[in-house]
Amino acid sequence: MASKYVVLDMFAGAGGLTEGFARKNFNIISHIEMDHYAANTLQIRILYHALKRKNREKLYYQYYEGHITRDEFIEECRSLGLSDIGIINREISGKTEPQIINEIRNRMKNSNVSDIDVIIGGPPCQAYSHIGRGRDPKKMRDDPRNHLYLHYLKFIQEFEPQLFVFENVKGMLSARNGEIVKDFFDRLHGLGYSTDSNLKLVNSKDFGVLQDRERIIFIGWKQDQECEYPEFPKIATQSSVWNLLNDLPILEPNTGTDGPQRYRAGRPSKYLRLTDIRNGEKAVRNHAARFHNERDREIYRLTIKKWNNEKMRIKYYELPEDLKTHKNRSSFLDRFKVVDGEGLSHTVTAHASHDGHHFIHPDLQQARSLTVRELARIQSFPDNFLFEGSRGAQYTQIGNAVPPLMAEGIATEIVHMLDNM
Repeated sequence: MASKYVVLDMFAGAGGLTEGFARKNFNIISHIEMDHYAANTLQIRILYHALKRKNREKLYYQYYEGHITRDEFIEECRSLGLSDIGIINREISGKTEPQIINEIRNRMKNSNVSDIDVIIGGPPCQAYSHIGRGRDPKKMRDDPRNHLYLHYLKFIQEFEPQLFVFENVKGMLSARNGEIVKDFFDRLHGLGYSTDSNLKLVNSKDFGVLQDRERIIFIGWKQDQECEYPEFPKIATQSSVWNLLNDLPILEPNTGTDGPQRYRAGRPSKYLRLTDIRNGEKAVRNHAARFHNERDREIYRLTIKKWNNEKMRIKYYELPEDLKTHKNRSSFLDRFKVVDGEGLSHTVTAHASHDGHHFIHPDLQQARSLTVRELARIQSFPDNFLFEGSRGAQYTQIGNAVPPLMAEGIATEIVHMLDNM
């Protein structure tokens, strides 16, 4: 049963934040996402949730297990009345804004929805990230993505939600010397929304995610409401990344498949069961390893040994001469980083789509970078969450996403806030 509360999902990506609100049964009226592959991933996941509400999940698993094609799956969903699920695969710009707003209005009318209660989402973060600014000689000051928050504000002005949830990297706080956040706050105040102490830095590890990932979560509400920023309960866990990885098929580089593979024998870890990451299916997908040349694999082995034995990151200048191929040996020294199997992962980023050097598997035997499924698990995506598009596109979707466990924790508190308004 859908919630009485209605959500508009902006800059939805592959649906990490969406997943949390879907699990709390919010009625998500529309999802706006410009990237074609992310929108395809989102489409399949939204159809999964719709089928689950109809007790027709078997149809989804027919597709997941490769018994029917994507087109056949979508056609079967249409036959069940699931043709319009509200995905708007379009870039938000000054030109498209009126069209998108009109489309949402029409969908609200057809669904007998009078108001939107919550707007969620966060614009692409590349222009705000410290890494992005470090690579750009102009520090991303001229990047048009700096101003995507203005579109978010336009939709707040248009739909006047009771609450909004805005997520982004902590680099937004210092972007353009703090000018962006100040302008964001000033404009929100002008629209009648509270801006005092509504922005906090939160870490996904406090939501039970096995990843050290800091993000700003800005929750705003109308000034006439007596609200407080929620205290998110901290979920303590003694689990480690090994508890995420040790039931997946062991892969050499350039092996595995995007299609279904059997899990390794044995009972899955308690963490996988409690978080529902491994949620009952017989096979796992999106688990294919990249190709690595033998030189990179030798570097990976050295990196893994140093971390596992000494908890130290190898520096580029420490490599044997025959393994060094870059002329620049005085900067970018941490080119290779193994994921800590005995603790939490470092932050998963979209850069994983370019190479795997920053996300090396902790198993010396495998000596490779992490697969899409392994990174998805670190982000707390369940195994039955299927990623669409090329492998590079899948890595990008995962790196840009809000971890679903974190999203679910946020959505839980948003329900409490709305209930008390």
